[in-house]
Amino acid sequence: MTGAQHRQGGLPLALGAYLIWGLLPLYLRLVHHVPPFEFVGWRVVFTLPFCMIAVTLARQWPAIRQALGNRRTVLTLLASSLLIGGNWLIYIAAIQSGHVFATSLGYYINPLINVLLGTVFLGERLNRRQWLAVALAGAGVALLAFGAVEMLWISLSLALSFGGYGLVRKVAPVESLPGLTIESAVLLLPALAIIGYYGQGPQGTAIGEGMVPDLLVALSGVLTAVPLLLFAAAARRMDYSTLGFVQFLSPSIVFLLGLFVFHEPLRTVQLGSFLLIWAAIGLFVADLLARRRTSRQIAS
Repeated sequence: MTGAQHRQGGLPLALGAYLIWGLLPLYLRLVHHVPPFEFVGWRVVFTLPFCMIAVTLARQWPAIRQALGNRRTVLTLLASSLLIGGNWLIYIAAIQSGHVFATSLGYYINPLINVLLGTVFLGERLNRRQWLAVALAGAGVALLAFGAVEMLWISLSLALSFGGYGLVRKVAPVESLPGLTIESAVLLLPALAIIGYYGQGPQGTAIGEGMVPDLLVALSGVLTAVPLLLFAAAARRMDYSTLGFVQFLSPSIVFLLGLFVFHEPLRTVQLGSFLLIWAAIGLFVADLLARRRTSRQIAS
């Protein structure tokens, strides 16, 4: 497989991941009765068996043994586990507390974080239009700092944690499925401790409310593993900054859900921030299309 074919193969994977993540608030609305900490615990518990079955079917246990035998890989996956676990917790808590726009903005900012991380750590270079887009997005973030601080910390926490996760997974020398399996195993003990803590409380655990609610909680394993596997595979097949451009799909869906389904009020300062970041994304997309046209002309 050539480098160009390898990169093109990542685009459908990225689109699939971001479509699922964009629609995730609809699912979280169905399990709003589960406290965020406990729900993260159940996500881990139900994700690990799904991954183990997939590893068995794909015959990738040797890859897991190889990864576990490399100290650097283990430490890298430990870091990615902590980053994705923290990201899950912040996202679930924000959706359940009604901050849908904050999560949307966080994932609008994330492509810019990806671009900056790619520049700083991976040696990827930005042209003038891309730097202008970063500046516009920075202005949007600054606007929130003056008028919506409670929204800003959620947005930045989501953007930084997921940006860091994507970077770590890109450089980790392990494929997506074995990597996610190890990450889930790393988080299993803390997850079981959290579930046990809630089980000792007066309300007990979320499991046991009925067949439908239990199945909805169990579904978290599939809805966690599938998009993360798609994302991790895409991250290894695409330029990291290009991967960030595709991400506008997910926060756009979340924004529309917040506006038309969750009916969250949109303040003027929030709208101003969104407009600046939408302008930044528009510049990124225009630059990406222009560079692809140039590459095709050179290739032909």
